[in-house]
Amino acid sequence: MTRVKIINKSQHPLPNYETSQSAGMDLRANLDAPVTLKSLERAIIPTGLFMELPEGYEAQIRPRSGLAAKKGITLLNSPGTIDADYRGELGIILVNLSNEPFVVENGERIAQMVISKFEQISWEGVEILSETERGAGGFGSTGVK
Repeated sequence: MTRVKIINKSQHPLPNYETSQSAGMDLRANLDAPVTLKSLERAIIPTGLFMELPEGYEAQIRPRSGLAAKKGITLLNSPGTIDADYRGELGIILVNLSNEPFVVENGERIAQMVISKFEQISWEGVEILSETERGAGGFGSTGVK
């Protein structure tokens, strides 16, 4: 298991995996007072968390499906990427896509975080790409069903 250094300046427990097969950990709002998001309004919600990812890893910040489906609350810049060299506080860009105001309470689970390995690439300039069955088809070109 990979170990990640973290500073928790919030009043909440560290993020954890809710089940043995979970890919993501819920992140909680760390607020002095509730924040109300009006319809189509966005705000950066602090978490009180600061971390040091190992080189070759990123943290992906994703919406919580329950908030999205039930309340119309999602994330902008989704999935957001936290790079291994970032040392600032994790902030979550919430947006209210519903027609009703939404109140973000202190300690509320507002997003999920998935830690992933990645590789950097180097470009190889060419004149021709290999042929595939799909070719240049995109945006629904493989069918409706």
